[in-house]
Amino acid sequence: MTAAERRDDAVAALRRIAFLLERAQATSYRSEAFRTAANVVEQQEPARVAALVAAGGLTELTGVGARTAGVVELVWRGRDVPYLVELETALAEQTAADAAQATAAARALRDALRGDLHAHTDASDGGTPVQEMLLAAIEIGHEYLAVTDHSPRLTVAHGLSPARLRAQVEQLTALGRAVAPFRVLTGIEVDILADGTLDQEPALLDRLDVVVASVHSQLRMDRAAMTRRMLTAIRDPRTDVLGHCTGRRVLGKQRPQSEFDAEAVFAACAEHGVAVEINCRPDRLDPPDDLLALAADAGCDFAIDTDAHAPGQLDWQAEGCRRAARHGIDADRVINAWPVELLLERTRG
Repeated sequence: MTAAERRDDAVAALRRIAFLLERAQATSYRSEAFRTAANVVEQQEPARVAALVAAGGLTELTGVGARTAGVVELVWRGRDVPYLVELETALAEQTAADAAQATAAARALRDALRGDLHAHTDASDGGTPVQEMLLAAIEIGHEYLAVTDHSPRLTVAHGLSPARLRAQVEQLTALGRAVAPFRVLTGIEVDILADGTLDQEPALLDRLDVVVASVHSQLRMDRAAMTRRMLTAIRDPRTDVLGHCTGRRVLGKQRPQSEFDAEAVFAACAEHGVAVEINCRPDRLDPPDDLLALAADAGCDFAIDTDAHAPGQLDWQAEGCRRAARHGIDADRVINAWPVELLLERTRG
């Protein structure tokens, strides 16, 4: 094996550890340490990595600590990495347990999913560059990924100005050519402002493949006002998906769900062809089961999305599939189970 191949294998091991930590909901600083080290090692000439391994000097590289250096050294010498083995074993056990608990309908729905329509990069509040998100989506087996960073008003998440979004669209178009036949979909998670309008230039929204519209501010708004706000956004022909509709958080710093007329909101979604997002983030699981049942009964379509902010989080869709299956929602009603051409007919038509 050449030095270049050894280096690349070490980089792959570091990235795999980061992915598994993200998937397991570990704190971000742990996964970021491995991703940072992967990027640093990847940038080195193979001969330099070989010399540093031989001298026990990998920690001389900024961003490579003792633990990540140990991973590189083990891979370089053709040995197993115990930490990676431990994480892979934990994943296999969790996957087996999840499969045992899942119904046949949930498993079929998970197998039918072709992509994810809600994912963030470090252009807004995600943790990694878009290239790493795309590579993770390909590794998972997706056929497409919509990149949906935040809109300008959400300054705490470094939302994209019109100029930054235009630049990102150009970047995604170029990346799409590089990773074909995988499809990179341009998108946004656009804020629903207090009056129900969407927080981005309408002409720019018209250029995008997928528009996820979400409420991020004034979540305790009066029920009637919140209903009017959401209905205005749903009736906007640029809205494709209603994101995490209640805004609740059920883990960590918890937050109660917003109050609105769910029957009116879901009836409008069904009427205007806006998919209701089944948000798979463990801290959201939005909408709650009672509202998910209402949306299903209203005849809505759905998008089972991870709202991923790191590559490993793109593998969180199984819980959303289990929740959807419990309410009789099959793949025909889940728009990211559709072939990309059919999806784009819906979102761009």
